[in-house]
Amino acid sequence: MKIAVVGATGMVGTVMLKVLEERNLPITELIPVASERSAGKKLSYKGNDYTVVTLEDAVNLKPDVALFSAGGDTSLEWAPKFAEVGTTVIDNSSAWRMDPTKKLVVPEINGDVLTADDKIIANPNCSTIQLVMALAPLHKKYTMKRVVISTYQSVSGTGVKAVQQLDNEEAGIDGEMAYPHKIGRNALPHCDIFLENGYTKEEMKLVKEPKKILRDDSFSVTATAVRIPTAGGHSEAVNVQFENDFDLSEVRKILSETPGVIVEDDLANNLYPMPINAHNKDEVFVGRIRRDESQENTLNLWIVADNLRKGAATNTVQIAEYLIEKNLV
Repeated sequence: MKIAVVGATGMVGTVMLKVLEERNLPITELIPVASERSAGKKLSYKGNDYTVVTLEDAVNLKPDVALFSAGGDTSLEWAPKFAEVGTTVIDNSSAWRMDPTKKLVVPEINGDVLTADDKIIANPNCSTIQLVMALAPLHKKYTMKRVVISTYQSVSGTGVKAVQQLDNEEAGIDGEMAYPHKIGRNALPHCDIFLENGYTKEEMKLVKEPKKILRDDSFSVTATAVRIPTAGGHSEAVNVQFENDFDLSEVRKILSETPGVIVEDDLANNLYPMPINAHNKDEVFVGRIRRDESQENTLNLWIVADNLRKGAATNTVQIAEYLIEKNLV
C-alpha cells in the first residue's frame, strides 16, 4: 500500500502523518509531497526519515492513495493527474466538495456511497463534519426541518499565518496579519471571503454540505461563522427544529450510542464540551442539550471538535481506512 501525503509539511499535513502513525495503516511506502521549495526536505515517520518530493515526482510513483491537503488550486490541477494514473485521491480542500460527480464523505455517515470507481473523493469542511456527526442520528429519528448554526472557530482553521498572528499579538509583537483586524481579545464574524448574498464562503459550506452528505435537501440551514482567539478546536451553537417531537433522555441516549460522538452534559459538575478538552482528540463532543422553549419540536446543542483532526486529517485517513477495509483500493 503506497500512500502519498500531499501538503505533508503544512499544518493539516503534519497532523495527517501523526494520525496515520497512530492508526497504523498498512503502509508499505510513504510518499511525503510538498511544493518545489520544500522538495528535498526530510520528514520523520515511525522513526524513519523520508525525503519530500514534488507533485510531479509523486504522480510518477503511482501511489495507491493520495491524501491531499494543499489548497483548492493545487487540488484542481493535480488531483485529476493522480487519478489518471490510478491513484485514489482524498482531498481536504473545498475544490471538489459540491461537484455533483464527486462523493463528499464522512465515513460513519455515508461511507456506503463509495465505490472502486471513485478516484477523487472530497473531505467535508471541518465545521460541517462535526455538525453532521451529531445531527445525522437525530435526523434519522426525528427528521430535521430547519437548522440554525453559530460557529466559534479557532485560528488554526485559517492556517499557520493566523496562529502566528495570535501568538504575535499575545507577545506584543507587530507581525504579518492573516485577518483584517486583531484577533486577540476579539471575535471576527468573518470566516473566509464574503459572497454576493452577504454570507461568507464558510457559512455557505455549512448550508450546502450537510444536505449532500445526508442525501437529503428537505431541511433548511442558515449559519453565522465567527473566528475567535482560540488556538485549536471549533465550537458550534446549533438550534434544530424537527418534524417530530423528542424526549431529551432519548436524544442523549441516541448521541451517546453514536460512534465517534461523546456526550458531555453534566451541568451539576460544570461538564460541557470545550475546545481546550477536545484538543488532539478524534471524537465530536456534544453538550448543553436542552429544549428550545420558544418553539415546538426544537432542540439546542453545543458541539465541539478538534478541527485539525476529525475536522480534517482524521476524517481523511478514516476514508482511506474505509476504502482499504472494503477492498476499494
